[in-house]
Amino acid sequence: MITNNTVDASRTEFIENVKQWNNIDTQIKLVNEKTKKIREMKTYLASQISEYMRNNNLGSVKFNGGEIRMYEKKDYETLTFSYIEDCLENILEDEEQIDFIMNYLRTNREVKTTPEIRKVLFSKND
Repeated sequence: MITNNTVDASRTEFIENVKQWNNIDTQIKLVNEKTKKIREMKTYLASQISEYMRNNNLGSVKFNGGEIRMYEKKDYETLTFSYIEDCLENILEDEEQIDFIMNYLRTNREVKTTPEIRKVLFSKND
């Protein structure tokens, strides 16, 4: 049997959970903003360092506890439907085949759904 005390306790716990979730969501946003700024500074410094190293033919620079080395990194473009379609057009002549393959790829992707909550802030005019 569910009593008023049980409902009140459940509601109180729900309200506390919402408050705690909101607090954590706000903290995460602040940490992400700070992390973004730090990442941007690191990227800027890396470009400055690598330019200096390249201009002065330095393969590495030693510092207390380690070393910075130059290397070539390969970044691959994301695999998009338009890229796949372009590639298929290069290897297949039959447009119907290409359309069939593209349609198959689009309609047979695995889709996951998960319940999620999101904070929506009201504007001052609401």
